[in-house]
Amino acid sequence: MHVPLVVLGGGPGGYAAAFMAADLGMEVTLVERDERLGGTCLLRGCIPSKALLHVGRVLAEAREMEAWGIHFSPPAIDVNAVRARKEKVIATLTGGLAQLARRRKVTIVRGNARFTNSGTLEIASAEQGGASQTLTFDHCILASGSRPARIPAFALPTPRVMDSTGALEMADIPESLLVIGGGYIGLEMGTVYAELGSRVSVVELTDTLLPGADRDLVKPLQQRLEKLFEAIHLRTKVARLEDRGDRIAVHFEGPEGASTKEFSRVLVAVGRRPNSDGMGLENTAVKVDAKGFVEVDGQQRTADPRILAIGDVCGEPMLAHRASHQGKVAVEALHGEPALFAPRAIPAVVFTDPEIAWAGLTEQEAVAQGRVVEISRYPWAASGRAQALGRTEGMTKLIVDPETDLVLGVGMVGAGAGELIAEGTLAIEMGCTARDLCETIHPHPTLGETVAFSAENYFGLATEIYRPRSPTVGS
Repeated sequence: MHVPLVVLGGGPGGYAAAFMAADLGMEVTLVERDERLGGTCLLRGCIPSKALLHVGRVLAEAREMEAWGIHFSPPAIDVNAVRARKEKVIATLTGGLAQLARRRKVTIVRGNARFTNSGTLEIASAEQGGASQTLTFDHCILASGSRPARIPAFALPTPRVMDSTGALEMADIPESLLVIGGGYIGLEMGTVYAELGSRVSVVELTDTLLPGADRDLVKPLQQRLEKLFEAIHLRTKVARLEDRGDRIAVHFEGPEGASTKEFSRVLVAVGRRPNSDGMGLENTAVKVDAKGFVEVDGQQRTADPRILAIGDVCGEPMLAHRASHQGKVAVEALHGEPALFAPRAIPAVVFTDPEIAWAGLTEQEAVAQGRVVEISRYPWAASGRAQALGRTEGMTKLIVDPETDLVLGVGMVGAGAGELIAEGTLAIEMGCTARDLCETIHPHPTLGETVAFSAENYFGLATEIYRPRSPTVGS
């Protein structure tokens, strides 16, 4: 069978590309090995984890209401019902995608695909005993995504050692859980299990949680997690794991020497790796770098003129919204439009409690680049809305060019920060100045107005806090 365009992978980037191509009148075939569309994000990542984090947040809010004199009985958790509700959320969304594909007349082919040359895919049926088929194409958009990184030394033949996929299956609520890795995946899943009743510990090799995030934003989160988690071990290495049947013995090497402790389960969350291997890319002209990422240009074109690539398989940051945007750029490029993937900012959100979100330049990046910037921090303790919610640990932070007052970066930590960062992203993308943010009237009382207040603070004009005006700012 020959098709003009094949999209390889049905995740957020793949189905966004396929649907847009169909909307533009192109004939599209989407190849997906899973029975359902949605990819890792919908089936084993973003969506199920956020559904479970919502459960954890409700439990936390019930506990926090004691400060208002409202007391609830200890929660009775039916883990089977929690799991079923999570699966219902996934089923609803995947069902919607299947319907959208049908309405757009996107052909879906199920199976594992492998390139035999630059214009041909061999697709082995995902069903046992199913026949394989050959698919030739004019162009292919590679959207194969990524998978959890694995450390061979930790690969014990027991379900008690899990990756993020296993953790989301939620076989039970373990008495104790060790999370190996202090990145966003580990901290999000650690938060879920801690709120559901597990005694959670985290071990991180570096000297901080969330190594790539702004230190100002991480501090309030770490302070809260130190109360929620049983322990956080920084600058500590896991030397080896040992299966002891109903427990996993973990051997640590840290600042205080070697130690061993047992846990009911262990979650290995040490990052993700691109799905660029095992699919025959060596039979094409596609170039893959040392980290396994497919090399692309600004229109998502690879070194092979027939193949484009989007999403996790072609680099960092591995975020669903980046993949979706790249998918649309790739389709527009094939359609002959002057498309280019060149965002000024890609927002990132860590859905812990409190949430951390940022877009554009961070303070640490500015220092590393030797750039002169002005920093404005607005504490949520000065926000009436944050006080009313009892969530005053938050902060809104602006990174500003002192010569032009251009907003270069926005960072937030606090309840709902992920819902607020879009304004900061738009400000950077549109080339807004701090004055633009000041003069945009925000509704009161909201957490969103802390963006404007932080801009006012940059000029030394914030109402609720006092910061002497710098003689060089805004001059």
